Amino acid sequence: MMPENIFEEVQKILGKQLRRDPSTIQLSSQIKKELGADSLDILQLLMRIEDDYGVVIPDEELATFETVEDVVKYLESQKS
Repeated sequence: MMPENIFEEVQKILGKQLRRDPSTIQLSSQIKKELGADSLDILQLLMRIEDDYGVVIPDEELATFETVEDVVKYLESQKS
């Protein structure tokens, strides 16, 4: 089940994963360039999102995620 504010949830997950203050993470934040996430961080983030939200993110979608907003928009598109 998707939460009401997906951005806040993604913000919290990224903050914990990357050891950053979630309030410093914006929709426009670039996951690799600005937040410093490496491939392992991204994999762990996506596994957590898939577990928490019961979605499967295909590799071809994953390759298109550059900003936090990309992740949020994808999750919003999966709401039923």
